[in-house]
Parts: sequence; structure tokens; C-alpha cells
Amino acid sequence: MQEIEMHLDQSFDKIINFIDQVFIIDSPISKINNTKTDIKLPKVDQFHLMEQSEYLSNFFEQVKSLIKSKIKDQVQILSQQEQKYQQILINSQQSQLYIQLQNEMKSTSQVNFKPFSYEIIEANSIKQQESCWAISINKDFSIVAAGCNKLIKIYEFQQGMLKLNQVLNEHQREVVTLNFVKQSNQLISGDQGYILIWQYNNNSWICSQTIDGHNDWIRCIILNNNEDLFISSSADKTIKFWVKKNEWIYQQTITDHSGWVNQLSLNEQQNQVISCGYDGLILVIEQSETNKNWIVKQKIQVDCIGYRLCFINDNLFTYQPVNGNLMYVYEMNSVSKQFTKSKDIRINQGNDSCLLFPQQFIKQKQLVVNKHDKYVHLIRFTENAELKVEQSIRFGTNDIFGQLSDDGEYLITWDQTSYQIQIRKFKEQ
Repeated sequence: MQEIEMHLDQSFDKIINFIDQVFIIDSPISKINNTKTDIKLPKVDQFHLMEQSEYLSNFFEQVKSLIKSKIKDQVQILSQQEQKYQQILINSQQSQLYIQLQNEMKSTSQVNFKPFSYEIIEANSIKQQESCWAISINKDFSIVAAGCNKLIKIYEFQQGMLKLNQVLNEHQREVVTLNFVKQSNQLISGDQGYILIWQYNNNSWICSQTIDGHNDWIRCIILNNNEDLFISSSADKTIKFWVKKNEWIYQQTITDHSGWVNQLSLNEQQNQVISCGYDGLILVIEQSETNKNWIVKQKIQVDCIGYRLCFINDNLFTYQPVNGNLMYVYEMNSVSKQFTKSKDIRINQGNDSCLLFPQQFIKQKQLVVNKHDKYVHLIRFTENAELKVEQSIRFGTNDIFGQLSDDGEYLITWDQTSYQIQIRKFKEQ
């Protein structure tokens, strides 16, 4: 406001000076009728001019005062409106579902929310007698890797059919995690502490690096979108970060869990990791913008142990307790930037004892796959930002392991009742 008034003062001063120069108030009358200029001006009464000038000066002062008053009124009105709009914004931000809906509207609007189910292709099931605790599908859905006790079986995958192509036998203990590194055509596998990196060369997979990563069973491995970072969690109560240089190298360790660390998940922005463990703790770990180190930002003490969790988006994640018939939903508060439990999703009652089937969110189909007890639940994130159980597949055992393909078209599982690797295909009704 002061700056506006200063500019007004300067503008009106220039106008007054201009008038003074036209009427030449401070000069003798003889200079008005200057013969050297050959300009014939009428005779002017000096005092009349001064009177007119004073009148004009007073007039402009009044105009200036009026404009200042109007500007003050408008500034006050604008200030009140700004406060009002800020309050409206704050009120709207209190609803995390509203924020979530806004963030997801573009992607979910492309999804056709027809009823669906995953139907088993009975003819394509294959017998697998060894325990199959880990399954992974590559980027173009042409290869499936299955951890079968200490072996890794590589299958060619075409039109929903599996054909054994190669068997990898470098592990000394049971393989419990498998992840394809899709951009560089690598495969990462984990057992009781060791992480093996496999490279595809000359139509076969060979072990290119062995990492002595943990002191106990590896429970989960996840990769970032750039695939230059992977994160591992273990029964040794630690979370470790590994970065890609010429080979994979250790970066740092998080030691805040006091029990086995069961699953990890990265958010869309790739700057937060969540973890759950046997200590009933959920950690929210954030990457520092300055030194790129990972720091525990929040510790959420839960009333029960959880095996599975995953981000839906930057503001929302789901968590599966071991016992009961509920899946928890956590949302970020827009003011505190802390996650709190906002709702429960009702699922089948059960007590789970199998922790190696990771929870996944498939963005293309807005689906969460969640294993609990004898069931695999397919849960859709709807247009109204709600989570709805669309299908519950019942198996004859608690020991179920598997994965959804990244496009959500295929669900591949192994269970300890059928002893089969089974393939189910997404079908809209």
C-alpha cells in the first residue's frame, strides 16, 4: 500500500509541475509575451493564474486523497477475500480422500470399472513338488522365474502357458525373493542372507554378482523406478539400501525395527519407503533432498503384527494385520504430513502364518492384491476413492505364494495343497 501511495504522489507532482510550466507562475508577465519568440500570447492576469493554479492544486490533492481512500478499501477487501480463500483451502485439505481423489482422478478416469474376476486356466497349471516361495514376471510378460527350494526355474511364458527353459542352481539355501530388473535384463534373488544378481547373456542366465547382504532370511526386495536402487529387508531386523554403479554396492542401513522386517513399499514420488515388521511397527522412511540419505520420518505403532503393506499413492497406503478380518488404510494428514489410520476394509476372517506373498498395487487396473490366511483378495480402488473387495480366491491352505503381472492381466500362484503353479487370467464380466 505504501508503495502505491508513493507512486501516486510522484505522478501528481509531475502533473502539478507541468501546469506550473505551462502557466509560468514564477516568471514576470513580460516573459509571457516574449517578443523574441514571435509568439503572441494574450495578456494574462498574474494573480488570476495563481488563483487557478491553487485551485487546480487543491483539486488534484482531493482527487489523490479520494483515490488513496478507494485503493485502501480495495486492498482491505482483497485481503479479506484472500483470508477467506485460504480458509476454504485449509478446510478442503482436511479431507484426505478429497486430496487423494484429485491426485488420482486423471489415472482412474481411464479405467473401466466393470466387474471382473481372475479365472484359472486349468489346462495350463503345472505340477511343482518343491516349495515355491517366490515368483516374478519380467517386463514384457514373456518370462516367469520361480524359486523352487534352492533352485530358480526360468519359464518361457506365452499365451498363459509355461515352458521350462533353464534351471539356476547357485543358491545354497532356499530362494525366498525374486525380482526382475526390467531395464537392464537382470534378476535379483535372495535367500538366507545372500543376494544374487543374474545377468541374461547369450540366451541364458548367469550369476554376475554375489552380495553377502544380511545375517538372516531376506524377506523382501524392492526396486525404484529408475532401477538404480534396490532396498532389502530381513529377519535380521534391518533395512538396507543398495545403489547401482558398475555393480550393486551398499549405501546405508536402517536399524529402527526390533523384529523381522516383513515387507517394503516405495511411493509414487520415489522419496518414501514404508516397512512393517514383527514388532508391530510401521516405519515411514524419507530420502533427504540434501545428502540423499534415507531417514526415519515417522514410527507408527500398530496394535498387531503385519506381514504386508503397500502404497496406493503418495498419500495413501494399506496394511494387513496377521489376525482378524480387517485390512487397515492409512492416509497422510495435509498439515502435519504424518500418516494416520483412517478406515478399515473388511475381508475374510483368518490367522495368517505365511509372510512371503507381497501385497501389490497395480496402477493400470487400480487393483490391490492382498493375501490373508487361505485367501487372495483382489481389491479395487474405485472412482470414489474407496477400496472395494471385488474377488476373494480361496485356497485349501495358508501357504500361498505368488505375484500379479505389472499390467494385472495374470495372477500366478503356488500353494501347498495343489502343489501346482497355477495361472489365472483377468476377465471382465
